[in-house]
Amino acid sequence: MKRLPVLLFVYLLIACSCSRNAKDYDLTRWPEGFSPQETGMRLCKRYLETPNTNYGDIKSGVIPTQITYPDVCTWLGALRFAEATNNEELFDKLKDRFDPLYGIDSSLLPKPDHVDNNVFGSVPLEIYMKTRERKYLDTGIFYADTQWTLPDSATAEERAWDGRGYSWQTRVWIDDMFMITAVQTQAYRATGDSKYIDRAAKEMLFYLDTIQLDNGLFYHSTTSNFCWGRGNGWMAAGMAEILKAMPADHPDRPAIMAGYIKMMATLLNYQADDGMWRQVIDDSGFWKETSSTAMFTYAFLTGVNNGWLDKKIYGAAARKAWLSMVKYINTDGDITEVCEGTGAKNDRDYYMSRKRNTGDLHGQAPLLWCAAELLNSR
Repeated sequence: MKRLPVLLFVYLLIACSCSRNAKDYDLTRWPEGFSPQETGMRLCKRYLETPNTNYGDIKSGVIPTQITYPDVCTWLGALRFAEATNNEELFDKLKDRFDPLYGIDSSLLPKPDHVDNNVFGSVPLEIYMKTRERKYLDTGIFYADTQWTLPDSATAEERAWDGRGYSWQTRVWIDDMFMITAVQTQAYRATGDSKYIDRAAKEMLFYLDTIQLDNGLFYHSTTSNFCWGRGNGWMAAGMAEILKAMPADHPDRPAIMAGYIKMMATLLNYQADDGMWRQVIDDSGFWKETSSTAMFTYAFLTGVNNGWLDKKIYGAAARKAWLSMVKYINTDGDITEVCEGTGAKNDRDYYMSRKRNTGDLHGQAPLLWCAAELLNSR
């Protein structure tokens, strides 16, 4: 009988230990100040009070001649956050920000002549899927279709891509795998027309077959042999986007899933103890960077929420990353340590010396994606 209290103590100790372990990957309970609801609203408020930026930099002072992709990605994240929180007032404010583009601000509509411009179509398509207003559909489909419509001014290289069934905007830069797949996947979600998901899948498979490294990561481009963080983030998020929308029986799904799983496993190995990833992923001499961390976290969360990734492993990694990233948000609602817009260059010093911006929408956007995805966690 004397053994009973001891056994009971052991049982309670094990139970407490399991409970603590469960908290490591719990994506629904957060310390005060870290909830996705609170954080997402801070970021949305900051976005709504921020004028259109020049490629994400809120401090450049340059008046943009068009809507640029960091604004698009932040807008899309805010819309998805509004949906996840059933916040009709927020959605209306985000839609109201778009509507002047049909009138006095029409000059800000991007020219459909580059992957970074055509991704704009993902925003009106997101608005359409809620409002069902035809004008938003027409605008979004215009950008999705012109990504595959060869212009008369196309170069020989662009004509060659088109001749092989790829987008004439193909560059074989890893950034493309969000800019192309996002708008095509959105068009599929909005219309149900399989040609859009087929386009995105064909393009993604080509990039995976061509430039994915044996360890699952990617060099920035064919001319830059550095695993730049945000570039890999675009690829990770792009695969998450297409897999989330793609039919389970799509013939290209297994290959894309294999590329995704391979990348996620390697990213897990390079996550720092505090949950962050670095400006160049596989070089410990680089600084910790927020936009790439948010993109990888989004890819992890999407995988966990859809059952592709083990929640105990990847959910724990995502939770650790989120708790770290929120600390990088300052009192203005701006996230710090965001790498500035970056072209490809085969030079370590180039990546090391990139400006570390505050409030840059390259970082605000994926943090909003994470907030919305966290709200879908169970």
